[in-house]
Amino acid sequence: MAPEAALEIAAEQDLDLVKISPNSNPPVCKIMDYGKYRFEQSKREKETKKNQKIIEIKEIRMSPGIGINDFNTKLKSGQKFLSDGDRLKVTVRFRGREMTHTEIGEQLLSRFAEACADVATVSKPPKLEGRHMTMFLSSKISK
Repeated sequence: MAPEAALEIAAEQDLDLVKISPNSNPPVCKIMDYGKYRFEQSKREKETKKNQKIIEIKEIRMSPGIGINDFNTKLKSGQKFLSDGDRLKVTVRFRGREMTHTEIGEQLLSRFAEACADVATVSKPPKLEGRHMTMFLSSKISK
């Protein structure tokens, strides 16, 4: 159909003539209420953003000489983060002469991973980077 005829039909119905694929030969057009179309499209985008969940990475820092009660407190907060569906980065910081006994930090991280085994899996095993030993845990529960 001629473009002028299509524009006339759209004007009679108080609607807009919208090009769907302008590069094709002949170009494909559609008669619609463009304002309503844009409104519904933005509404759909808002809905998808609302349903989208962002997984955060929470961090817990410890030292190799951490006490039992402090460890249990950090463990509880770590399990809470994991049950919420977040990833967890557990860091052991070595200061001074503690660097000579990095195996203590590794044992501490493995003990932490064992205690969180029911709600999390180890996604990255303990790794020493400078003066910090880090381990990543990912939740078994999806957010």
